[in-house]
Amino acid sequence: MNKDQVKGTAKDLEGRAQRKIGAVTGDVSQQVKGAAKQVAGKIQKGVGNVRNSTARAVDNLDGKVDRDPN
Repeated sequence: MNKDQVKGTAKDLEGRAQRKIGAVTGDVSQQVKGAAKQVAGKIQKGVGNVRNSTARAVDNLDGKVDRDPN
């Protein structure tokens, strides 16, 4: 797991809690802010997932590609 995946997951959970607290207290502003934070967290986690997948693909190719064609 890379830092974007960890931070994204944390931000998603933080947003979910903020949204639920807003629902309990009837604060629509907190619900909206929490939902926005959740979306931002999911996007950040997605970026981390892509970064992780790309790194694995490069690692897999590293042994298969001849870097010196001569």
